[in-house]
Amino acid sequence: MKQVDVLVLGAGAAGLFAAIEAARRGRRVLVVDHAAAAGEKIRISGGGRCNFTNLDCRPERFLSKNPRFALSALRRYTPRDFVARVDAAGIAWHEKTLGQLFCDGSAKQIVAMLTADLAQAGGEMWLSTSLGDVRADAPRFVVETERGPVRAESVIVATGGKSIPKMGATGYGYRVAETFGLPLVETRPALVPLTFAEQELEWIKTLAGLALPVRVSHGKTAFDEAMLFTHRGLSGPAILQISSYWREGDALRVDLAPGRDVAGFLRTEKQAAGRALVRTALAKLVPEKLARHLEAASGLTGPMAEQGRDKLDRMAGMVSGWALTPVGSEGYRTAEVTLGGVDTDALDGRTMMAKAVPGLYFVGEVVDVTGWLGGYNFQWAWSSGWAAGQVA
Repeated sequence: MKQVDVLVLGAGAAGLFAAIEAARRGRRVLVVDHAAAAGEKIRISGGGRCNFTNLDCRPERFLSKNPRFALSALRRYTPRDFVARVDAAGIAWHEKTLGQLFCDGSAKQIVAMLTADLAQAGGEMWLSTSLGDVRADAPRFVVETERGPVRAESVIVATGGKSIPKMGATGYGYRVAETFGLPLVETRPALVPLTFAEQELEWIKTLAGLALPVRVSHGKTAFDEAMLFTHRGLSGPAILQISSYWREGDALRVDLAPGRDVAGFLRTEKQAAGRALVRTALAKLVPEKLARHLEAASGLTGPMAEQGRDKLDRMAGMVSGWALTPVGSEGYRTAEVTLGGVDTDALDGRTMMAKAVPGLYFVGEVVDVTGWLGGYNFQWAWSSGWAAGQVA
């Protein structure tokens, strides 16, 4: 039977980082993953350039039953710490917007950095190796694998969530937690495009491919980013962000001209160009195809001069407060991450160890900590993996 000090289940961002840190402490480390290559979600992230962190990782930008749980790990291993490691590896990067950092080149550089660090630290990795049951064999654990059982003093579960199953995502980590009696927070797709009933989808599809800056709101939460019309519904950063807060039956509010006094603008346009059609005025605020739809939906035909103040105010309300109710999302197939997971009440925030099961750790996406779009989830992977790697 293979004997190691630390067995890491999952060769993604959190698993690799935890393994590197443990191996650098002189621990005998083995990483096991059923995928044929390490770091596959890293490789495809950020359009192939990997949005590897965000410089503004505040706790309120993470969703969890206990959002402050992430604070300890994020404070002890910060975005600047990871940037220093990227710099030391000679990987060029740039800041895009809102603190988001991307590789200048390929995301494969991050994967190569991590796998090289693991090898240099003396860690071992088994890929294309399926995982089976995990059981306690005091004072150690035994994990069944395709290559035979492995006995380990510590086990770090870093198998991710259910998002993007075509990349091999499964609920394996949740099953391990349940085996040891750890509670789970309900899981659901997050950072995912939203879908609509056929009646609404019919006109949305006519605008497929159109993108514009908007403010999307759900209750007190709002995001000012781009929205994209698709053949299946709505997508783009603003929609992906709000999807983590939206629940079935909830309405969203979309401001199609954020920061503009639309009512005042329309009144000015009426005075300046009374013969112009409503859609002509609207096209100065939103793309022409959308302006045409808004005109048709409002029923305001004819020139601006014929529109009374109440009608223009109603149109302004449509532009600034378009209310819509999605019927669902595209699901785990396209979701970037999974909301929910192993309940943080069951974990030690400093070490990521299960309070009731000494030696068993959970890191990364499998935990009930989900960041905003824009590098937050990678930073959680690095920080939580680092925390476990210091003690496992």
